[in-house]
Amino acid sequence: MLKRIAVADLRIGMYIQEFCGSWMDHPFWKSKFVLNSDKDLARIRDSAISELWIDVSKGEDVAAGVQAATEAEVECEAQARLLAAIEPPKVKVLSMEQELEQAMKLCARSKQAVMEMFSDARMGQALQFEQAELLVEEISKSVMRHPNALISLARLKHSNEYTYMHSVAVCALMIALARQLGLPEAAVREAGLAGLLHDIGKMAVPQDLLDKPGKLSDSEFAAIRKHPEEGGSILIASKQVSALVLDVCLHHHEKVDGSGYPHHLQGEQISLLAKMGAVCDVYDAITSNRPYKQGWDPAESIRKMAEWKGHFDEVVFQAFVKTVGIYPVGALVRLQSGRLAVVIEQNPKALLAPRVKVFFSAKSRLPLPQSVVDLSKITDQDRIVGRESAEEWGFERLDELWSGMELEGRGR
Repeated sequence: MLKRIAVADLRIGMYIQEFCGSWMDHPFWKSKFVLNSDKDLARIRDSAISELWIDVSKGEDVAAGVQAATEAEVECEAQARLLAAIEPPKVKVLSMEQELEQAMKLCARSKQAVMEMFSDARMGQALQFEQAELLVEEISKSVMRHPNALISLARLKHSNEYTYMHSVAVCALMIALARQLGLPEAAVREAGLAGLLHDIGKMAVPQDLLDKPGKLSDSEFAAIRKHPEEGGSILIASKQVSALVLDVCLHHHEKVDGSGYPHHLQGEQISLLAKMGAVCDVYDAITSNRPYKQGWDPAESIRKMAEWKGHFDEVVFQAFVKTVGIYPVGALVRLQSGRLAVVIEQNPKALLAPRVKVFFSAKSRLPLPQSVVDLSKITDQDRIVGRESAEEWGFERLDELWSGMELEGRGR
């Protein structure tokens, strides 16, 4: 039997079923456990959580006279959650600058959560899918507040944290792409969970192989190519995810021309969510620093992906370009005026005219006073005339220009 109680009424011996409120408000990755530590009790009371659910059939009950939720209230809570799965949450839209601050904190929490979840998978322990779903909800809210902030920050990752932050990035990309395609909110959540779990099978691959800085041998590459099926086995054994989530895990490396793996599916044999997963997975992979290579510029990555005929579904890829932009956040561009700028925000109604931060003269090869320019509104008709390479120009801290934050060790 479930009861909702105030944190002040929580005591040792109770079985915590779920914390009320945001996943970001409490310090625990696992929300279902018997409270048997005074230290954990103090951590809960010091958190932002004010209420939680306990299961009195698995632990201590509340003391006599303490107010607790009735069974009817539990049913109302379940109905509210069902409604939330159908209708998008109502969140306040923020500016890019405002959401970047929240997204930075969410990235840190998300990385830790995914590391713990994947560690459980590597050790053969049961996965905490309830917490994964809450993480997807937090990422979904961030994407709704501003679609570019978390997606752009998650791309900036250390090579040794790639596997975990890649899952966070693909989750955010899948959510944004699902909304771009007009999918219902329940499908958006499924897409996000599929993105978060698509690489769970890599926990069956030796860590030193995932982190190998040099070229893989044929046998090593074959071992890594088994991760979709290994992940499928983990998810099937869990009996807690939908067929859609399982399908993305199994088939995010399939290609529409049939040259992908593991089952060489082609065209309409590949589900919509798996086609989405293929695009999101590749984009984050090629724009991120890996143990064996530096990531590509975001705009250059979009250009190259567009050239890979037979790899992606055209409709899905076109929607993806609308999601991240022809010149994604972080791209270095040359303007017609001869100035260099970094893209800081997309303009959904004008993909060729994003907001940029001008900072360098290509003519004099000298820095300029930094200024933000909305290319869709300026009167002098300046425009983007091409992409530039940050590496060739020697710009080592370009990501700090668009984010406005110190990203020591995170960017290129």
